[in-house]
Amino acid sequence: MLDRKLVRLLSQNARTSVSDLAKMLGVSRLTVQNHMQQLERRGIIRGYTVTLSDEFVNSQVAAYMLIATDQKLLGPVVRALEKIEQIYSLSSISGEYDLIAELRAETTASLDRAMDQVSQVQGVLRSHSSVLLSKKFERG
Repeated sequence: MLDRKLVRLLSQNARTSVSDLAKMLGVSRLTVQNHMQQLERRGIIRGYTVTLSDEFVNSQVAAYMLIATDQKLLGPVVRALEKIEQIYSLSSISGEYDLIAELRAETTASLDRAMDQVSQVQGVLRSHSSVLLSKKFERG
């Protein structure tokens, strides 16, 4: 139970000090430090991150791209896509397409070039893209 509360607090603000976490959880600093180390060792916490402002995120052009692949080349396709810096995340999905990529770029031209790069990767059979217009809400 303590681990879940700790993870939730760190998800809300990864820069919260150990002292403040201890106060919020009603435990000692040493207890918090030990639990954080255990969560890191177990791979539950893989790193600490930055949450970008809505203003910055909204200044970027974003799109989702569905990608169908030759299943025999899925591994090399994923490794090639990982090198495209505009791809923010890549997930496998079920259905007609095999992967979904979230792309982010500073301009539509940069986004277009990234989409062209995806299409040229050996093993990509076809793709379908949708540019994001606005975010209605997000759960954190």
